[in-house]
Amino acid sequence: MDIAAMSIGLSQINLGNQIGLSVMKNVMDTSQQNANIINKMMNTSVKAMEKSVSPHLGNNIDIKL
Repeated sequence: MDIAAMSIGLSQINLGNQIGLSVMKNVMDTSQQNANIINKMMNTSVKAMEKSVSPHLGNNIDIKL
């Protein structure tokens, strides 16, 4: 059994695993950012749609003293 070759092989496997996890983390971060952007866009469009359907609601407050 060649100890040096086994050590190099295990180091290469470990490096490959670390690279794979790093790439996966970057993909997950990018996906989370995209989801946040989509949520903001949806909230903005929903608010705009609510105003276009009933633009008179929410503009005035009736107060009696």
